[in-house]
Amino acid sequence: MIKRTIEISNRPAHLKVRYDQLIVRQEENGEVKETSIPCEDIGVLVVDQTETTYTHKALSTLMDSGAAVVLCGQNHLPAGMILPMTEHSEVVWRIQEQISIGKPLCKQLWQQLVQAKVSAQARNLIEGTPEHTKLLRLEKEVRSGDPSNIEAQAAKVYWSAWLGEEDSFRRNPRGKDGLNSLLNYGYAIVRAGIARAIVAAGLLPSIGLHHSHRSNAFCLADDLIEPLRPLVDERVRELYRNGTKQIEPAAKKFLLELLTKTVKLDEQKGPLLIAFHRMAASLVNCIEGKEKKLLIPVAVDE
Repeated sequence: MIKRTIEISNRPAHLKVRYDQLIVRQEENGEVKETSIPCEDIGVLVVDQTETTYTHKALSTLMDSGAAVVLCGQNHLPAGMILPMTEHSEVVWRIQEQISIGKPLCKQLWQQLVQAKVSAQARNLIEGTPEHTKLLRLEKEVRSGDPSNIEAQAAKVYWSAWLGEEDSFRRNPRGKDGLNSLLNYGYAIVRAGIARAIVAAGLLPSIGLHHSHRSNAFCLADDLIEPLRPLVDERVRELYRNGTKQIEPAAKKFLLELLTKTVKLDEQKGPLLIAFHRMAASLVNCIEGKEKKLLIPVAVDE
């Protein structure tokens, strides 16, 4: 069963648990209303209402159920994340293997991730255009570890053509308004889903294949998200073409629905949220030497 994504943003709420049900208590037009959701059905809870309060039991029960809780700041962008401590039966062995992974394998896996990202970016552009053709060429030039930084070269080509010839756009990861804020919101939601799958697989999200920073607790999630960013890009571009250029409730709902989008993974189709777990399991097989190819979700026409 696919887990649900719950968002709290319109009104302040108090979250508590009763009989393993998350109770969302809100006031509307002077009346207090309660909504009940089974904790085991929740995959990601996004709280974008700064006056929301919680009981300790609400958060701990969500963690026991394997949910990820994403907390947004004043700018409506995700500011932090709470993840469960894994109860995987082989967690110690998994982490030891993850820590011991060799440089060559890290480079080979990063090569696959970059190739998949550039390929996905090409699919987001009009077929036959110079930019589309160049991205397909760059994809073939990615080598182990990406020493030529094809990822950055491809990004420059991609973003210049992302909105088409009539509209210009400058990607700014630190952007807090406009299309950049929509992209950042979408990326953060996907990142949370990936981090949740990483923990469930018995791995540490802080130990990456390519990304490494002492203050980043989600380096591995930042590695695995790269080929999935174009899924967010496509959805944000659709919002833009329909007249939405800022974060608003309808736009957030549309981006959250990305987690249920049908994707293809190793000839099988299913929701993106499920594909995260299959991708993490594939990574474990690569780390253990059982597989050489990392399974990466790709978009499909719905």
